[in-house]
Amino acid sequence: MNIPKAPFSPATTRQTYSLGFWLMCWSSFLFFLSFNLLLPELPEHLTRLGGGEYKGYIIALFTLTAAFSRPFSGKLADTVGRIPVMVFGSLVCFVCGFFYPWALTVTSFLTLRLLHGFSTGFKPTGTAAFIADIVPMERRGEAMGLLGVTGALGMAFGPAFGSWLAQHFSLNTMFYCSSGMALLSLVVQGTLTETLPRAQRRRFSWSLLKLSWHEVLEPRVLAPALVTLLCLFPFGAVLTVIPDQSRLLGLAGPTKGLFYVCYTGASLSVRLLSGRASDIHGRIPVLRVSAAILALGLGLLVWSPSVPWFLVGAVVFGIGTGLNSPTLYAWTIDLSHPEYRGRAVATMYIALEIGIGLGALLAGWIFANQPARLPYVHGVSLLCVLLAIAYLLTLTATGPVAAADSAPAPEPSPEEVV
Repeated sequence: MNIPKAPFSPATTRQTYSLGFWLMCWSSFLFFLSFNLLLPELPEHLTRLGGGEYKGYIIALFTLTAAFSRPFSGKLADTVGRIPVMVFGSLVCFVCGFFYPWALTVTSFLTLRLLHGFSTGFKPTGTAAFIADIVPMERRGEAMGLLGVTGALGMAFGPAFGSWLAQHFSLNTMFYCSSGMALLSLVVQGTLTETLPRAQRRRFSWSLLKLSWHEVLEPRVLAPALVTLLCLFPFGAVLTVIPDQSRLLGLAGPTKGLFYVCYTGASLSVRLLSGRASDIHGRIPVLRVSAAILALGLGLLVWSPSVPWFLVGAVVFGIGTGLNSPTLYAWTIDLSHPEYRGRAVATMYIALEIGIGLGALLAGWIFANQPARLPYVHGVSLLCVLLAIAYLLTLTATGPVAAADSAPAPEPSPEEVV
């Protein structure tokens, strides 16, 4: 008689994370490094191709495909497996990086950017579902914080590394290195064991790409999805207007990126030091605090009369983000059913893409290259965060696992147990 055993005992939850967890973090770092190292050089490259007026499409097309592919990646993660979904995302990154040197027209370049977006539509969805399978509920906040740190490090180092490669070697070297980082991420995934239960796995068929409406969004996680949308709106707005605000305050040359240095440093520090906050105090209480800190940071950016206050706003905003992001991931997984974890994660990512996209679009429309309008941009972002706080105050403050999986979690492979 096959007696099911508990995947995680109180003793194992106090031990260090498994090799599988750290390999997945390493794979995530390489993946985010891969496509972020391209970003600083792509606008100038597109200008040389004769498409300078299409610079806005570099991010827009990438994000569009990523958002479109989320429901498909969520369904496939719940049916075919977590690892195949991650492999497909990394494979797209590998192939696109390899073909950038051959995209010598504006049309071919923009088409490649559109296809490249499938990578982030698939890889992060599979990664989050995989981590949720192998980490106990009591450590989800901490685990998502650590995973976020590795992804953020890839995003932080990528642009500097890409510019260094382009300046000291060539643009094509940068493209091939991007492809190589994706290939390394793919190799790491090949060492992992699938965590989707065998009874749930199906062989891939084209019929799996047919989606009904209930397969697009997971209703159990609409609450964290709404909070994600409202709290990520400011991030899209900040990315859009901070370069101009920095310039207007006199930050230029080596100092023009100081906002991002302060923001990233604060965010990473909080993720490392406070990853377990929501595991101990509950998801909703921590989200209330993090949203209040985000609101304070945006208030400082609305006012910021000088560079010091501007950078203080960056630090406060980074602290709020560092508390907010891993908690939203953990809350999403808490509420999801084990059989639909991929769909739940995809729903949260759809909300994230919509929030960032709307923030960027509205910020550009409100700002319209008029410095006097900058406070209004941050004011609208502040309003979104205040709405998130108001919504969170209507919810019952539960512990991190009070609303967790109603069905037993899938049993992981022995080498993946935390």
